[in-house]
Amino acid sequence: MELLGIHHVSIMTGKAEKNFDFYTKVLGMRLVKKGVNQDDTTSYHLFYGDAVASPGTELTFFDLPGIGPSYPGVSSISASSLRVASTEALEYWSRRFDELNVSHEPIRQRAGRDTLAFQDFEGTRIVLVADNNEEGVAPGQAWDGSDVPVEYGILGLGPVTLTVAKPENTVMILKEVLGFRYLDSYPSLAGEEYLDVLVYATGEGGAGAEVHIETRPDLPVARLGRGGVHHVAFRVPDEEQYNKWADKLAQLGIPNSGKVDRHYFRALYFREPNGILFELSTDTPGFDVDESLDSLGETLSLPPFLESRRTDIEAKLRPLTLED
Repeated sequence: MELLGIHHVSIMTGKAEKNFDFYTKVLGMRLVKKGVNQDDTTSYHLFYGDAVASPGTELTFFDLPGIGPSYPGVSSISASSLRVASTEALEYWSRRFDELNVSHEPIRQRAGRDTLAFQDFEGTRIVLVADNNEEGVAPGQAWDGSDVPVEYGILGLGPVTLTVAKPENTVMILKEVLGFRYLDSYPSLAGEEYLDVLVYATGEGGAGAEVHIETRPDLPVARLGRGGVHHVAFRVPDEEQYNKWADKLAQLGIPNSGKVDRHYFRALYFREPNGILFELSTDTPGFDVDESLDSLGETLSLPPFLESRRTDIEAKLRPLTLED
């Protein structure tokens, strides 16, 4: 069994409308699913991805109006990344962020790649990563429905950064349970006094299949709120492999959610020893199982097991108008 890479990253937002504006109009991503949090149907769940909702391209957001801010620290997914085609694309994004007053760093290297770190309006930390024809997990297809030129568009998810006080147990889970392999390390951007950031990869490797581990024993434990990352999901190719992963977690005695049917994918959730929430998610059946590719994200999507409650669910949801 081998995980293919990163499936999706789920983040908290307190303002769904402004979130929609930022990720579709500033970043030029496509809203591929407007649903509800299946564990709390009074809350929206928005999915942004590439042009065809490819696995490995989705940032998702739980909408929780009134939620407090996140406080950075250890035991957290401290940064997510999005892939673009080239360093030239990063230069475009640097200019665009200046024009739109988006807080960002200069272009700098991480793990041997050119990158551009920025924050959204809620402080979510995201890093744009230039592929520059690197081999590994194939990119997605940039969405052509915004004013971002396709050649500079977002192509999918890049590495996630885990910030921990003690990396040993997190590394053990990645290597011994999930089958990641150590690739390399690079100097911490926090300063020379900190340990190098460790790079682990799975599947074909490349930006879409990496986890970076930052060791920061000087930091407090993070507090999750708006702008914070709730969990990262890793790609399982199909349901047959998914069943084997469920058996493996059970055999190892790792506490987990058990099998969860999200309709668009099958999921397993568990926490690694530092408390970070991991998910294993299938590539199948995909986000077009209940909508055509042309109409993704246009209406409220509910899985079959919630469809009978649609009237009640819609009555309890706050009105949400998303305008292109």
